[in-house]
Amino acid sequence: MIYNLKILFHQGKQYIPDVTNVEIPGIFRGRPIISDEKVDEKALAEVCPTRAISVNPVQIDLGKCTFCRECALAFPDKIKFTKEYKIATNNREGLIIKEGEDTPVILNPDLIRKEISDYFSGSLKLRQVCAGGDGSCELELGACGNVNFDMERFGIEFVPSPRHADGIVITGPITKNMAEPLQICYDAMPEPKIIILAGTDAISGGIFADSPALDRSFLETHKIDLYVPGNPMHPLTFINGILDLIRSRKQ
Repeated sequence: MIYNLKILFHQGKQYIPDVTNVEIPGIFRGRPIISDEKVDEKALAEVCPTRAISVNPVQIDLGKCTFCRECALAFPDKIKFTKEYKIATNNREGLIIKEGEDTPVILNPDLIRKEISDYFSGSLKLRQVCAGGDGSCELELGACGNVNFDMERFGIEFVPSPRHADGIVITGPITKNMAEPLQICYDAMPEPKIIILAGTDAISGGIFADSPALDRSFLETHKIDLYVPGNPMHPLTFINGILDLIRSRKQ
């Protein structure tokens, strides 16, 4: 007992007490800000490898952005990446960052289905499906349950079987060979159920968007409840997005 107390005293808290207000250290790239500075917009758009930047006016689609920061390096007075990690939303258009605006990315409570807050506000079981991902988003989702982020304190956890799940978390661009298994997994879950796209690849296809090896038809026939951008997304982005989804409408 004394030995364990010594360890706790020496190491301090190994978890983040408040995941909704913690500041991320280091070089994390979160929500970008686009200034009104005049630049060569064509050259700016050509910098982006995934065509996430559109012009006239300049906009950045976080659903396509890989957060590589090449645009900010080439045009530092035009684009800056903040450390704002709360960038998940339930509205695809909400991922568009516009020139001259410095507003947070939020969820639209009117788009949250009533059954989500009714049934999942205190407990949410998720089944994760890697639909052709590179493993990076999968690693971050695994980190959500570690001692630092401890997502399970909110009653949110991953389960091995879709039969026990309330929702599906999709990572990866959805390759043709994963399209059918993804649908089978989704069909195996009981109603009501939610769909979460985690990471740039899942939201838009990312750098694989134009690949003939993809089959993203699943997304055309199902309502998406949460978009979590990032390449990969940060655990705090995922956790805060989930918490906003299951709590916002009730509040």
